Amino acid sequence: MLVRIVRMTFASDKVDRFLAHFDRAAPHIRSFPGCHHLELWRDIDSPTACTTYSQWESPEALDEYRDSDLFRRTWSTVKPLFADRPRAQSYAVARPARTIDDAARQASGSGNT
Repeated sequence: MLVRIVRMTFASDKVDRFLAHFDRAAPHIRSFPGCHHLELWRDIDSPTACTTYSQWESPEALDEYRDSDLFRRTWSTVKPLFADRPRAQSYAVARPARTIDDAARQASGSGNT
């Protein structure tokens, strides 16, 4: 599992255009093969900054999306809206939530912390 986080800062007069475009593109991105999860976060302290959080089956699945017409169309629409260069990071999931949840249930059942 790969987690991809991309922080984007938009010109203040372009945020609504980005949000509208995201709403149209998100179902297509989410249904792309290998995409397991997609969310858009908006920075509370900096409302012109938005972050996408996505989970991908593998680095190869993300690369296939990044090589797709869908990505090229989406990026070409979004790129002119930026006020600053986007920052992207990828992570391998080292401890999945399911594993932590299972451990928490066991810990609460045994009375230990």
